[in-house]
Formats: sequence, structure tokens, C-alpha cells
Amino acid sequence: MGAFTIDEIVIPERIDAPDAGDFVRAVEVGNLVAVETYGTAEITYEPAEELSKYLDPYQPHRVFVARVDGVVVGRGTAETHRGDEADTSWVSTQVLPAFRGRGIGRALVDATETAFPGIRKAIAYVAGTELAGARLSSPTGFGSIAADARETRFLQASGYRVEQVERLSRLALPLDGLDDLLTDARRATGGDYRVHTWTGRTPDRWLEDRAVLATRMSTDAPTAGLEEPENVWTAQRIRESDDRWESNPRSRIVAAAEHLPSGRLVGYSMLSVPREAHRAVDQWATLVLREHRGHRLGMLLKVANLAHLAEVSPGHPSVLTFNAEENRPMLAVNEQLGFVAIGYEGAWRKDLT
Repeated sequence: MGAFTIDEIVIPERIDAPDAGDFVRAVEVGNLVAVETYGTAEITYEPAEELSKYLDPYQPHRVFVARVDGVVVGRGTAETHRGDEADTSWVSTQVLPAFRGRGIGRALVDATETAFPGIRKAIAYVAGTELAGARLSSPTGFGSIAADARETRFLQASGYRVEQVERLSRLALPLDGLDDLLTDARRATGGDYRVHTWTGRTPDRWLEDRAVLATRMSTDAPTAGLEEPENVWTAQRIRESDDRWESNPRSRIVAAAEHLPSGRLVGYSMLSVPREAHRAVDQWATLVLREHRGHRLGMLLKVANLAHLAEVSPGHPSVLTFNAEENRPMLAVNEQLGFVAIGYEGAWRKDLT
């Protein structure tokens, strides 16, 4: 095998652009590694579905690839927040199995960690590949990863420390008794809340509230010792995100809870739905503001959005979701609905200065 090279690639404006080939191959490499790791193709995304994320001006991305004999065999991505005060980067590296052990992963990590000036901390979410053997417990006291796995040894040697474990869960569809679940959830929640649903663009009346919820998603969800920074959203940013998603083959299906006495949205649940009915749906976010927890709104929102999905895009085989292992309230909702754990990933942190 020949020597490898590391190059930064162009993030194309369109997936059919003349310069999109490297980006498409980079996504394909990521998908191949994900299938190997999780043992299911349900985890994969198409290049056209990924592109809008990489074009978000509020969360700049850089993408690097490793080539052997001109062929892309690995990829590394780095993402940060916009603004001079940004100090955190989210990094990811994947290398095809046949090309591991040659320093490619190390070179991609070096490229991603130095992609943005002024970054003090790198965060990496890395899937586990082993379920048996010695375990390394999360500092949160919830969940563990394989202590002797290849990725564990690599990350520790690279200066990362595990801070949290996330569970990947799968819900088989269709969900039996969905109407009864929705009725029970509405009864348990009480009369102070009303659910609104929509697909695609955010209704104008909810733009400000959606911005608050998106911002609070970055502060109210458990992040343990990762100390993830606040990610501020505005109504303008919500609308710009809606605009970018007009070209995405996936649709976003939303259920949101209105607190009737105040007239404000206090929780939401979002599904990312592929166009093809044979592919899995992703549970992207479910959040209830801290001050409105304890009313079973999490269950109501999830069930309402599953009912919404069954109405507007039926036939999908499953829903996949990631949750922090210490987020027991949300995991309890998932388990009650029938979600089953199928994998995990470690959330790793490296202080760069």
C-alpha cells in the first residue's frame, strides 16, 4: 500500500456541484464505519441529507480526508460555534478498517484539533465496538465503555478522557396502542398544556419560542464534565435553518407543547425523517424546560410526534435515539415506549491548552 496524504476538502454548495465528489466520498466512508461499528445500516445518512449541516454559518465546519493512492480511505471533521469567543470544537475521525494502524487516524485527529484558532477544548463522540470484557465506567456513574477496545486505547493515547456515555436505542415501528398511549399521556399531563405539530418550516407565531427552546437544548440537557457551551439561537437563525432545509431530502417533524396560561412553548420533540419509507427515522431532540418538568410532558411530546409521524410519513421501520445514560427521566420514557438499547458511544474531552 502507498503512503497516505491528508487534505482539506471543499464543502460544496450543492450535492450535484462539480466539486462535490470528495464530500460525497467522505460521507460514504463515515457511513461504512458506522455500519461496521453499530452493525446496522439504519444509522447512515445520504450525502445530500448531511450537506445542510455542513453549510450552517452559525456552526462552521472543516472536513479533511486521508487518501491512499488517490482514494479517500478516512475522514476527519471539526465543528465549532461562530464568534471570536468560541473555545470548543467537536471533532470526529473515521478510517476504513483495511487502512487502520498506519497513523492515518492520528494524522486526522491532529488536523481536526487545529482546524480552528483559539480552540481550548475538543469533544469527540465515539461509538463503542465491544460490549464484553473489562469496562471503563463513566465519571457520571451511569454507563461504561470497553476498557481495552481499540478506540478507547487510541483516545487515551491521544490525550482524551471519557466524561459521559450515551446510549443508542431503537424503537420498532409501528407502535402498538399509539392512540391509547396518546390519550393516557394527555390525561396525565393535565389541562395547562396543548400540543401543536408541524412539518418543515416553523410557524411564524412560534419562531421566538423555538429559538428559546433550541438555546436551552444546549444548556438544559445533561453534558457532565464535557461542559458544552451555550449555543444561542434567535428567531432569525431558526428561519435561516428552515431555509437551508428546503433543499434537504429529509423532513423535520415537530411536536411542541404550549403552556396555556402563558401562551409560550415550553417543550418540543423533533424527528428527522428520510424520504424513503424503508429507512429509519432519527429522534433529534426532545426537551422540556426545567421549570415545566414533572408534568409528563416528555412522554406526551414523544407520543404526539410518533402519532404525527404515522399520519404524515407512515411505513418507517424504526426510530433511533441517543440519550445520556444519566438522563434517567428520558430513558424511562423511552423504555416505557419500547425503545431497546442497541449500542453506545463515549463522550470524550481533551483540553488543548
